[in-house]
Amino acid sequence: MAAVVLAAGKGTRMRSEKAKVLHPLGGKALLLHVLEALRPLGAARTVVVIGHQADAVRAVVDEQGPEFALQEEQNGTGHAVQIARETCLQDFVGDVLITYGDTPLLTTETLTGFLEMHRNEQAALTMLTMELDDAMGYGRIVRDPEGAVQRIVEARDCSPEELAIGEANGGIYCVSSDLLFPALEALETNNAQGELYVTDIVAFAVEQGLKVATQIVPAAEVEGINSRADLARLEAVLRDRTVAKHMDAGVTFLDPTSVLIETEVTIGADTVIGPQVQLRGATQIGVDCEFLGNAHLRNARVGDRVLIRQNVVVDDAEIESGAVLGPFSHLRPGAHLEQDVHVGNFVEVKKSTLGRGTKANHLAYLGDAQIGSESNIGAGTITCNYDGFGKHQTTIGDRVQIGSDSQLVAPVTIGDDAYVATGTTVRHDVPAGALAFNPKPDKKREGWVETFRARKRK
Repeated sequence: MAAVVLAAGKGTRMRSEKAKVLHPLGGKALLLHVLEALRPLGAARTVVVIGHQADAVRAVVDEQGPEFALQEEQNGTGHAVQIARETCLQDFVGDVLITYGDTPLLTTETLTGFLEMHRNEQAALTMLTMELDDAMGYGRIVRDPEGAVQRIVEARDCSPEELAIGEANGGIYCVSSDLLFPALEALETNNAQGELYVTDIVAFAVEQGLKVATQIVPAAEVEGINSRADLARLEAVLRDRTVAKHMDAGVTFLDPTSVLIETEVTIGADTVIGPQVQLRGATQIGVDCEFLGNAHLRNARVGDRVLIRQNVVVDDAEIESGAVLGPFSHLRPGAHLEQDVHVGNFVEVKKSTLGRGTKANHLAYLGDAQIGSESNIGAGTITCNYDGFGKHQTTIGDRVQIGSDSQLVAPVTIGDDAYVATGTTVRHDVPAGALAFNPKPDKKREGWVETFRARKRK
């Protein structure tokens, strides 16, 4: 079996400079969804027909290993399949699966059943169809009085009677090469668009007296994306499908309609996801975690029994088991919280490791730092890591106490069990067990308040 994916169109109604098949759904390009559904089928050849922004499309999907056929002039879907044959399938013999690059909800399971039906029916051509209350711009399936398929009529070419038909073309075909290749040569442009339609291969098969079979599937699986509204609607369908998969695996969602869980995300059992949580990219969540709400994680690795409070942002960071994060915490790329670490209100961590049991609960910036275990970072602590030209490292040992409102001017090392007094600017290394402080004697002016108030009252 060979697979041909039609992905050359511009997608004018998207009103976008980006090729339609590259728009993301569930965190990945539409075309990637299609290719991933096809991969388990084991096609001998997979050909992607590209055209608009061909280089960009090729760059996104090249690692999937397809062959490419360039349709420089978009002259219809039939022309696209002709290009695929001429470029890659001239000597191919067997079944050809034809699908579109903008049908992201099509599943491997549906395709597997579709191919099995095609072979069991010993059909020359099998196609997926859908029943719609309003078939809008979809081609209609025209049958004879006995129910046999006669042809597909594109919406722009339909008569009023044909427009009333509720069975629409799903746009996915499995065709024997013995039928497909002669049918492609016979295509004509006598239609409203003046293009070569791949749908006309159905009428060609009927004229040849060959068997045409159909399989009805849920509309969402084969619905294409032609506008931003279509994209939003299918995003909601995919979100519901993704959330249901996680719930079946033991994850609780307190408000399933408010979350955004991309398709590559993994979540362990007994984790509770609160409202307004976004889990994106390759984020991995362990078991028995709790998200209180309004968190945004991208490419995060989260261990077991982690508590993430409200208004947390995590990008490309790792949080080990038992940690507590938030509210209002920000982990930037390279942040690593080891087991039982606490990072709290308005703490930003970038390219830094906090050792087991260390706490930074309030108002701190920790950048380019290595911090040992069981240390405490006081409120208002800043690692001064940037000198205007480069970033420098701060190293803090185990069981260190950093007082509030301290500035650690990197590069600097603070040894194990050291204390840094409140309000200290540390410019030099602090030995283990030492106290670092800046002498700042208190000054008092007796009676100052009474004098000040009297002056202001005048």
